[in-house]
Amino acid sequence: MSIRKLQGSSTEKSLSEQEQLTKINDVRKILGPVADKLPVLCSDASISRYLRARNWNTKKAAKMLKNTMKWSLEFKPEKIQWEDISNEAATGKVYRANYLDKKGRAVLIFRPGFQNTSDIRGQIRHIVYCMENAVMTLNPDQEQMVWLIDFQGWTMSCISVKAARETAYILQNHYPERLGAGILYNPPKVFESFWTLVKPFIEPKTYKKVRFVYSKEPQSQKLMEELFDMDKLDCTFGGRNAAGFNYEAYAQWMREDDKKRFDMMYPGSSSSPPSIVSESQSSETWTPSGISVASDEDDCSSGDEKTLNLENIDEKTQGLPLSCEDVTGSEAVDAVKELEKGELA
Repeated sequence: MSIRKLQGSSTEKSLSEQEQLTKINDVRKILGPVADKLPVLCSDASISRYLRARNWNTKKAAKMLKNTMKWSLEFKPEKIQWEDISNEAATGKVYRANYLDKKGRAVLIFRPGFQNTSDIRGQIRHIVYCMENAVMTLNPDQEQMVWLIDFQGWTMSCISVKAARETAYILQNHYPERLGAGILYNPPKVFESFWTLVKPFIEPKTYKKVRFVYSKEPQSQKLMEELFDMDKLDCTFGGRNAAGFNYEAYAQWMREDDKKRFDMMYPGSSSSPPSIVSESQSSETWTPSGISVASDEDDCSSGDEKTLNLENIDEKTQGLPLSCEDVTGSEAVDAVKELEKGELA
């Protein structure tokens, strides 16, 4: 993806293409050899997203990116397959729509009122799977998506603050600049109390992209018509598409996407990737809040600090979406330790 000149707001820097490239190269220098080991995660487009998330502060962006490297080595998002999350997906509480918005952005539909489990780890793994799937299917000239949140059947008992906090943490810190717009459709009055509880965990830059939309308000209808082709948009959101969520059809679609992803990662291979549920994962491994994360005010490492050593990462990882697929269990532990010794300390 080419570097674009960004139109900055009063609180966001606006840099020329050359200035952006200089910042990207500065981050790559801070990362050191790890940038060559993980070329996809450390691509210009990826680094640019982390820089934009940190208002082009190279040290903060580098630290944020290294936190994602550590998380991806532990959580292994690229290994999650449909069969790992099929139970969580049964009610269609989170799924990717089969249409794009008018800007060509992928659309993820959230229906929190259809929550069907109390397993927070499983819920987060399901959301990460959906995010990875949506990212994989983005058009080359697009890097953002739209979230449509349907509040049908939602009550305060449908979701916990802990689950919301952990979800917000992962989406903000490991998928920066992926959200183009968030539509909260017909939220009940009681949701305002929940929003008040969750909002402190959401960065201002993120919640400014969120819109409260109500079916009976003309202005809300106009917004939806500006964003979507109404013939494709679900009738739940005021569109004219009455197809709804079909679990069996969606399951087949996701299995096909899993195969495409595997074929991209392992061209010519006839085997299947190991299922993440077959691996031992302790709560210390997966819990996002257990990972040290610097705030925007934290000082980050400089080029003078120790260069990270990820020599244990196999060269095969260079072709993977998150570049961690071929790291074995012991190698992942070693890599995480090296990350913790460096700028994450």
